[in-house]
Amino acid sequence: MTTHDEKVLDAGQLEKTSSGISDRRNNAIIDEFSPEEKKKLIRRIDKRLVLTLGFMYCVSLMDRTNTGVAVVAGMGVDLVFIGSRYSIMVLVFFLTYVFLQPPATVVLRKVGPRIFLPLIVILWGLTTIGIGFVKVWTDLIPLRLLLGVFEAGFFPGCAYLLSCWYPRYELQRRNAVFYLIGSMSSAFSGILAYGFSELAGKGAGADWMGYHFGPTEANPTAPKYFGPGLSGWRWIFILQGALTVIVGMVGWYFIVDFPELAAKKSFFGANFLNEREAAFIVARIEKDRHDAIPETFAVGKYLKHALDLKVWGFATLFMCSTTISYAIAYFLPIILNEGMGFNRAASQCLIAPPYVLAAIVMFAFAWYGDKWHMRSPFILANGVLALIGLPLMGFVDNVGARYFGVFLATTAANANIPTQDSPEYVPGITACMVAAAVIVIVTLLLDIKFSRANKRAAAGGKAIEGLEGFRYTL
Repeated sequence: MTTHDEKVLDAGQLEKTSSGISDRRNNAIIDEFSPEEKKKLIRRIDKRLVLTLGFMYCVSLMDRTNTGVAVVAGMGVDLVFIGSRYSIMVLVFFLTYVFLQPPATVVLRKVGPRIFLPLIVILWGLTTIGIGFVKVWTDLIPLRLLLGVFEAGFFPGCAYLLSCWYPRYELQRRNAVFYLIGSMSSAFSGILAYGFSELAGKGAGADWMGYHFGPTEANPTAPKYFGPGLSGWRWIFILQGALTVIVGMVGWYFIVDFPELAAKKSFFGANFLNEREAAFIVARIEKDRHDAIPETFAVGKYLKHALDLKVWGFATLFMCSTTISYAIAYFLPIILNEGMGFNRAASQCLIAPPYVLAAIVMFAFAWYGDKWHMRSPFILANGVLALIGLPLMGFVDNVGARYFGVFLATTAANANIPTQDSPEYVPGITACMVAAAVIVIVTLLLDIKFSRANKRAAAGGKAIEGLEGFRYTL
């Protein structure tokens, strides 16, 4: 009985040498395909892999960030989100989400993406449905923790799987399409949520599952009672969760395995590639960076990478980018509603245009990044956009100028703003500006480090990552 890590490819197709797989052997395998055959095969992989992962990422973003539109739809009133309760509910998701990402990637390699990715999608979809039936705000805490457990392995798993299929200078465009589909979910999830919330009053359940009515500042003596059916915000979680489960089930059929296992027959009896095609994909990766065939997993070797400064540099960039990006996903509907004065429908729908612009700019940056073999200038441009957009969004009185700032900040990567700071949002905006500045500084420092390493290797010095001829992309 074979394990998932055992190779399906004929051992004779790949030739190991002391310096890795022979470039001559890789070139021979690649040259067996005509240019037209290569394009046709890569196009087939793009459709099957990138689009499938993109649509799964689409529901992932909706399920983890739909709390903002739900609050505008009445969740904050029904569950009494006073003080820092909403911020706590948002925060607990990241406790499990962040700490379980590294081990989840190891599990992905052992179990395989065909099983692992669709399974966790279905499980977090069921968790999202469960959020639609909570009675008090504290019921959200274990469910949000559980949501973080299931979603932890998805994004890093997708990024890792994509990197296994494409050489470096073809990968960024595929990452962009993958992320673009997810960004479209952020753009239109508000509109979709508004449609779902219009089902308020439909369905049947306990009395407390309807909209809550009672005393307000304007009418402190009003009687407390519940509306009929289910609250609109509950329908948002129930229907988006059901959609996620369906996408996970469909993904179970369409998701592909690692390239060296792509010729293996699936549970449904079909194989995605034949052995000749799988060997071609593996040879392309080996020729590019010599890591298509994974090394045997060892805890010591795995943890050793924690001592690599550039890993911490990239981690800092990712941390600062997501610090900025998650807040517009979580808080923009609330900012539009409470901070800028838009009504419920407008607040849920006006989140779409900034994300559409962000998607266009992101894909353009990715396309030219691959074409020109560069990365840092585009990261620096995003940092500058954030440093312009965030002050406009937070410190200007004119609503039009603030909304324009939303476009710039969303394009750069979004913004984390605590609700208790309403309506000025000074601490949150300032924190996001600091994060944007750190992105610029760390990117410049990494540029200096990589440039020196490239010059040293070009002069005959130490080989980068032990690979002769390898150079960092600046």
